[in-house]
Amino acid sequence: MSVKDELTVIERSLEDLDRAIGRLEQHLGKGLEMRRLRLDAGHLREDLALLRAGTPAAAEAHQPVQLVTIPDTPYDASLWKDADEEGLGCRDRRAP
Repeated sequence: MSVKDELTVIERSLEDLDRAIGRLEQHLGKGLEMRRLRLDAGHLREDLALLRAGTPAAAEAHQPVQLVTIPDTPYDASLWKDADEEGLGCRDRRAP
């Protein structure tokens, strides 16, 4: 089954969940627990919409990750010759 088909199945399941919550709400009333259940179902719908919007990116997520090798050699000290020492102030100036 394709990703698009899977997302459609989930969307239908969420619609079934909404209908079931509505029936349950008729029996139990609109209490705090029912509001929380409705909010949670709403969050699931929002998450599905975000996932559906990013489907091409989700398909790329299954590709293997390429590792970047970082050498153990020391960095060139000249990269930091104009940098301030953190907490000590500038090299050629006094602290206020």
